[in-house]
Amino acid sequence: QQQQQQPMMMTAVKAATAATAGGSMLVLSGLTLAGTVIALTVATPLLVIFSPVLVPATIAVSLLAAGFVTSGGLGLAALSVLSWMYKYLTGKHPPGADQLEHAKARLASKARDIKESAQHRIDQAQGS
Repeated sequence: QQQQQQPMMMTAVKAATAATAGGSMLVLSGLTLAGTVIALTVATPLLVIFSPVLVPATIAVSLLAAGFVTSGGLGLAALSVLSWMYKYLTGKHPPGADQLEHAKARLASKARDIKESAQHRIDQAQGS
């Protein structure tokens, strides 16, 4: 019987803890909502008054931030490409070098085929 009371006691303790935590979270969310409503009520007239200044300023700051982020990303990409090229040219075989060699061989083969075809046509034209 004592073993049966222990799980019931633990269940009761868990329920009391959950109710206390849930209640305090509910109170905190209510206070947060009330504070948000009060702050919005106070700030709305100020936002309306200063909107001719705030909207262009927000747009300008957003464009500046986007420019810096883009510049940083492109700079990082350029450094990555330069690093890859350095490794490739020094013979360290970076990732993707095999594909580049394969593409180079295919281009050379196709150029040879086109040259031979053009030479064959020239020979035919001169022979006629």
